[in-house]
Amino acid sequence: MSSSGRSGASSGAAERAPGRRSAWPAPDPVGFDRATTADVRRAWRLLVDDADRIADQITLTLLERDAEVYDRVGPDMRLDVRESTRMHIRRGLEILSGSAQPGGEGARDVWRETGRRRARQGVPLEVVLNAYTLGARVLWQALVERSSTGPADLRVDDAVLLLAGRGVWADLDIQNAVLIDAYRREARRLQRQDLQRQQTVLDALLEGRGADPDFAGEALAVLGIRGDADLACVVALQDGSLDDALTLAEDGLERLGVTAVWHVRAGAHFGLLAGPLPDEPGLAQVFAPHAAGRVGVAGCPDGIAGFAAAYQLATRAAETLPRGRAQVVSVSERLPEVLLAGSPQVAPLLLRETLGDLLNQPEAQLTTLVDTLRALLRHDGSPTHAAEELFCHRNTVIYRLKQIEALTGRHLANPRDKLMLELALLAYDR
Repeated sequence: MSSSGRSGASSGAAERAPGRRSAWPAPDPVGFDRATTADVRRAWRLLVDDADRIADQITLTLLERDAEVYDRVGPDMRLDVRESTRMHIRRGLEILSGSAQPGGEGARDVWRETGRRRARQGVPLEVVLNAYTLGARVLWQALVERSSTGPADLRVDDAVLLLAGRGVWADLDIQNAVLIDAYRREARRLQRQDLQRQQTVLDALLEGRGADPDFAGEALAVLGIRGDADLACVVALQDGSLDDALTLAEDGLERLGVTAVWHVRAGAHFGLLAGPLPDEPGLAQVFAPHAAGRVGVAGCPDGIAGFAAAYQLATRAAETLPRGRAQVVSVSERLPEVLLAGSPQVAPLLLRETLGDLLNQPEAQLTTLVDTLRALLRHDGSPTHAAEELFCHRNTVIYRLKQIEALTGRHLANPRDKLMLELALLAYDR
């Protein structure tokens, strides 16, 4: 829609006829006879010479009322509004007065193009529609004023004035419908285009292009992110499910002032988060109520240049969780597991070299000894506390500990052996 206001909106009941392409109104715009139509057209002809003055009056009102909107669009917007308004009013009066040349641009074409252009410029639809309403009102008021203050021989009968006004306002809804449809179609097209650009940028960031300063600046602009914003990555492994669980946390992120850009790649749904972020465990808590599967969170201390690394770490953190688990974990909470996940060839070696003959025990014995080892490690090697957890006698735990040390060749009193056993159990659980 043109910021010109409804100037051009002032007629066109003939547009109600499906499939008709006409200039503004048909010969009988509101259902009266041809003689009355001629009177209505003569009335509108009184304003033809004042078209630019009326348009400038509308323009000044628009630019004053919605100055913040138009200034935000850009410095050329004021000139665009003025020229567009003049075109609409001039063209509208030519058609309303019956003096338009045949073969000119049809009303629907004007409204559609205006809707598309304003969508591209980012002018809110409400502002566009209000501009058309203002134009229709000013145009009608100008006709009433011209008729009442002009020479007696140019006065317009009240009945004709009412019919002229009826024609202007009857077309308003039609103009709205045409313009709204064009605006929304263009807005959806632009949104798809923006989404494609964002996803292309995210793919490039995962390939490490964020380390290029020129590309990093372009990426921040496309994603709408400030250069000094804190960044993080969240990854949800789909595990065969297409449920979009991450975006359910949008409300929580919005309350924190955090923006998110989402994408899907290689079986993972991931997002780049930007804004005043909590620490990794705090961010994990935002997503925890909505987890439908395995989710990992990682910060980007190096900014956009480190997003590829954050994605890899968040993915590995999620992969440390058992399949089928609905849980959110941060990298900082799962560092040992992430280390093992990042070196898959290490896990079998770690198990073999650390647990040794323990792994060769019958299944029932193996389960008992592994559970006992876990309890001992949780309680810093204390048989008493481990026995309380396992609901057995302290001496039983001591006996099992001796078995574990004999089978593995490791001793809990040795700090390095203790660390190796803890890592081995992490690998065993994977």
